[in-house]
Amino acid sequence: MKTDLTINGEARTLDADPRTTLLDALRTHLRLTGTKKGCDHGQCGACTVLVNGRRINSCLTLACMHDGDEITTIEGLGEPGDLSPLQRAFVTHDGYQCGYCTPGQICSATAMLEEAKAGWPSHVTDDVTSAPELTDAEISERMSGNLCRCSAYPNIVDAIREVWKDKQ
Repeated sequence: MKTDLTINGEARTLDADPRTTLLDALRTHLRLTGTKKGCDHGQCGACTVLVNGRRINSCLTLACMHDGDEITTIEGLGEPGDLSPLQRAFVTHDGYQCGYCTPGQICSATAMLEEAKAGWPSHVTDDVTSAPELTDAEISERMSGNLCRCSAYPNIVDAIREVWKDKQ
């Protein structure tokens, strides 16, 4: 099945079985291996990418469902020599540890910061009528779909908090 996608700003046509997940399309068919395959059940968040600016687990969706969509992977956020602010902050705060979950963490955090900036409340937001304050509890809740086996959570929170402060 032919599917037209814009991936990291580049128009791509995928010709794959309609049962192909977006994750497998990215990694296997299009050779964008930055997105990681973790649990394959949407529980770990290692495969998080942005679809039209919103974060999703690419293992839980079929590529053909995204015909015409704009996909951003970790490769589209930055590259060596031109890292995104979150990528730089993860390095500065040693938030990457083994690095396996890092692409999903950074894609998720990128979208999460935009959600918070837009005023979207989370499950732990006390006052849903005002702009959320990104406390450690807010960041932890908003990032709870992304697991880190190295337990670098405090460093990840520090990296996200640093970028959030710069956005204010």
